[in-house]
Amino acid sequence: MPPRTLPYSVVDVFAEHALEGNPLAIFHDARSLSTQEMQALALETNLAETTFILPAKDESDGVRVRIFTTQEELKFAGHPTLGTASWLYWNHPMLRGAESITLALNVGPITVRFTPAVGGELGIRGTMQQNDPTFGTTHDRAAIAAALGFTIDDLDPHHAPQTVSTGMAFCVVPLRSLEVSRRLQIAQREAQRYLDASDAKFFYCIAPAETQAQAEGPHWHARMQFYGGEDPATGSASGCCISWLVRHGLALSETPVIIEQGIEMRRPSRITTQAKCVGESVSEVRVGGRTIPVATGSFFLP
Repeated sequence: MPPRTLPYSVVDVFAEHALEGNPLAIFHDARSLSTQEMQALALETNLAETTFILPAKDESDGVRVRIFTTQEELKFAGHPTLGTASWLYWNHPMLRGAESITLALNVGPITVRFTPAVGGELGIRGTMQQNDPTFGTTHDRAAIAAALGFTIDDLDPHHAPQTVSTGMAFCVVPLRSLEVSRRLQIAQREAQRYLDASDAKFFYCIAPAETQAQAEGPHWHARMQFYGGEDPATGSASGCCISWLVRHGLALSETPVIIEQGIEMRRPSRITTQAKCVGESVSEVRVGGRTIPVATGSFFLP
């Protein structure tokens, strides 16, 4: 039997330049792959996430996409959603150049809307509307500090950490300063012990950025360490973050807020977010950024 040829591409998501942002591997046609093979290929690419494009069961739901980390399949993740929709914008025979593309994810349909590049910009800018957030546990500062290897004085004294989900549950942890954020080095065993007993899957730590007062931002600095490593850009957590910020009055409703991430990893990422807040109700959570294609190739499997 000849080997199966599996074309794939790599794109940089939430990147202003190539070789920045969060890289994503996209397998163009996963119809011949089992779940176990998808997981093995995600481990082989060794990126934060890898996506697999499949025919949709119902075309009205959008293009079927499955998302895998090196460890597991996810219901939802932000940079795989934006990156895969961008690849379809460039390559899908029926959707090429479309104003919007909907992906049928395990969490349900998510739509990405595109803004045409101007002035010779690389890549394409897209914005996804995430599911409305759910707000979970408000966490004890001392317990969170211990789980992260901090002292309680390292956390924001005015706003407690809280679990928020727009499809993936993150404990949003506001830190006292950018200096504290730069010291972040989560001991994963202790952190995982805390998370396993909580309603959150990961920690997402934020602090005011150096340029917070400037209109063009970045306004917030974020870090997300997991699986013993660090994520250059976390689109799902960014949606949770902006939801938390507007609900607690730290960002204005329906006003763009820019989050920087990946700085310490030398993979700078720029994530544009906004959400609508009326009373304690948050909706219309939007997360966007630029995707730049950087590589194509093929895998060969029996």
